[in-house]
This record gives sequence, C-alpha cells and structure tokens, in this order.
Amino acid sequence: MTAQHLDLDTIETLARDALLRAGASPAQAAPVARSTRLAERDGIRSHGLMYVPVYAEHLRCGKVLGDAEPQLTQPRPGAVRVDAAHGFAHAAIDAGWPACTAAARDQGIAAMSVHRSYNCGVLGHHAERLAGDGLVGLCFTNAPASMAPTGGHRPVIGTNPFALAVPDDAGGARLVIDQSASAIAKSEIVLRARQGEPIEPGWALDSSGNPTEDAEAALAGSMRPAGGQKGFGAGLMVEIFAAALSGGNLGLDASPFSGPKGGPPGTGQFFIAVDPAAFSGDAFGPAMARLAQSIAEQDGARLPGARRAANRARIETEGVAVPQELLDRIAAA
Repeated sequence: MTAQHLDLDTIETLARDALLRAGASPAQAAPVARSTRLAERDGIRSHGLMYVPVYAEHLRCGKVLGDAEPQLTQPRPGAVRVDAAHGFAHAAIDAGWPACTAAARDQGIAAMSVHRSYNCGVLGHHAERLAGDGLVGLCFTNAPASMAPTGGHRPVIGTNPFALAVPDDAGGARLVIDQSASAIAKSEIVLRARQGEPIEPGWALDSSGNPTEDAEAALAGSMRPAGGQKGFGAGLMVEIFAAALSGGNLGLDASPFSGPKGGPPGTGQFFIAVDPAAFSGDAFGPAMARLAQSIAEQDGARLPGARRAANRARIETEGVAVPQELLDRIAAA
C-alpha cells in the first residue's frame, strides 16, 4: 500500500480544509482539525485522519451543523453549561473552557456540561488540557448505544469512555487515564472492518449474542464490556454524567456516529475540574510524584499515558505515513 509521509502541520491543514469544503465554519473546523492533529501525533490513528471523511459526510447530510454557534450559560458559580447546537463537540468545549477553568480556580471545583453535542475525539486530550491548566481533570462522554448489559445482547449504552489526568509541576500531565467501558474502543472495530481484518476474541458479540471475531458482525451486534459487569457499571456511570446530567441524548436515543442516517446524535460530555490546592494544600504534588514513581520504577510497568507520550516524541520528529487510499477519500470528501 502506497503512503505519503506528512508532518503534523500538514495533517492539521488537510483536516481543516476538508471540513471547510464540507460546510463547516472556521470556528467549527479549527478545533476539530487540531484534535485530528493531536490524535495522529499520539499514534491514535482510529481518531485521526480516518475520521475526516466521516466528519465531512456528516456535515453534508446534516448530522453535524457546520454553522452552529455554541451557547454558554453559567447557572451557578461552579456550573457551566454549553449547548453545542448540534455542531462539533470541540467548538462547544472551547466555548465553555475559560469559564470552567476560572470557576475551578475560584471555587476549588467546577463542572462543565455539553449537550446537543457529537463525538469529541480523544477524550484523554481534554483531560490532559485541564492538567495543563494545573487542574485535575475528570471527563466523561457518552455515545450511541452499542454495548449490551452483561448477560444481555441488546445494546443500551455506548462504549462510553472516561478520562482522568493530573498535573505535573511543569505545565503538563503526570499521567493520563483514558479508557472506554467496552473491551475495546468501537473505532478500533470500525478500522478493522474497513481493512477487512478480524477482531480479537472477547471484543464483541454478533446480533444473536454469540462471540464473534468478524468485524462486520460485531458492528451489527454488541460490544463486550471490559471486565464484564464492572465494565458495564463504568459505562452506566458515564451515561449518568455525560447524558442524564448534561441533558444530552441517552445512547438509546442517539443516532450512530457513522453513516448518514438518523439526524444529529445529540450526545453529551461532562467535565469536572479540580484545583488540587483547594483540597490538599501543598500535599498533592509530592503525593502524586511518589505514587507515579512507585509505578514507573518497576520493570515492565508504565504509567497510564506513557505509550502515547512515547509516540508523541517520535511522531513529532518523524511525521506520519498516511495511506494514499485515505488521502484520496479525504480529497473526495
């Protein structure tokens, strides 16, 4: 398979231009293009350029409104609420960010909900952004139903990731936990289906509730929760924060993040920002340093987020090999 080697600036420009052609305003396109760049930078290809043709399709068919203008309200000092107006989640998150972080510093803790939203890309990047602002970030996003409860076979919640990031003492994140409630992110199965490859055992069930390694059968069936009932419980927690608390659609009512059918998905996000100094004084930094060191010093162990950090260091220098087939699809989007 032929490929072109692209630097990250070119990747961001490629994504932004495709979104603009498809009808996104500059304010909607720019943060999604930045998110695409960050996903490719960290080696998370399933959330990078691969998604750009999907975004473009959804702009053209109206699942995402390219001219949406997020609306911000602050009903309580520590509560920020953003209506994404069926635009991209990224623009809505940006709209509420200054108010949320300012409230967290003022109140010690603040939360921001986003509703009438859409896929927000790599959730861990939003948590890491909070850590870069010196705050502990806990983030939730729900998704269209694709995961059945343990013992069932009818999907009722999405893969529903949550992410946690804690600040270091250098303006970055000491660690980033980013995991879905399912055994694997659905985007990984979409990627396998597109490439005609089988999935791993334990990832999914077919529409009859039987284990499958066929990616297409998995997409027509149900994702399996990570850790069985515990994973499903984590997914329910996310659904409560990201959908019920935010006022977004439940996964049961959200249209798919792939394909043109169903109108805007209207999903939600929820972000909690905590100023460590408000609760621990000056104890948080040393405690986190000791905890992180106790993990990193063990042979074979690594801190959550370390693999992404290693990818980042390499890809920022080397760039990304992008298959020509994908570039052709982006050009045609």
